[in-house]
Amino acid sequence: MKLMFASDIHGSAYWAKKVLERFEEEKADYLVLLGDLLYHGPRNPLPQDYNPQIVIKLLNSVKDKIIAIRGNCDSEVDQMVLEFPMMADYNIIPLKNRKLMVSHGHLYNDAKLPSSLVEGDVFIFGHIHVPVLKQQDGVYMLNPGSTTLPKENHPNSYGVIDHDSFKVKTFDGKVYKEINLK
Repeated sequence: MKLMFASDIHGSAYWAKKVLERFEEEKADYLVLLGDLLYHGPRNPLPQDYNPQIVIKLLNSVKDKIIAIRGNCDSEVDQMVLEFPMMADYNIIPLKNRKLMVSHGHLYNDAKLPSSLVEGDVFIFGHIHVPVLKQQDGVYMLNPGSTTLPKENHPNSYGVIDHDSFKVKTFDGKVYKEINLK
């Protein structure tokens, strides 16, 4: 199974379109959205082509292929307009012989891991707008960076798990960072 990960769209119609273009080109089975879908948040600038209504239409157009969780900028009113579940704080995706846990990163993160993860499991989060690829106490800690508002001079990016590797890619499809999931 091939999974694509996008985090922190923050209401940008421009970057939501880019996410869906890459999702189609990647031919991933599911698009996993790691929160902060529609609202830019009070600490962030207005993103390029800020238009949550268009983002809603774009994401709803692939609702059967989306696995999503809630970010700190998401709310119950967002769930009223999105046609896929997105209010859970985390989700578990079985992947071969390991557990893949996805969460936004404001409740669980690399400094506060859930106790249910064991060696070889994978924890994927967003929130910090910076790519992370590391192993900590036997658990893979992965962050695809931010699609819309990257920080620390990183490019706009998304992630892909295919076979036994996690790749952070730029929107031209080039691999920016990669880790082998042994």
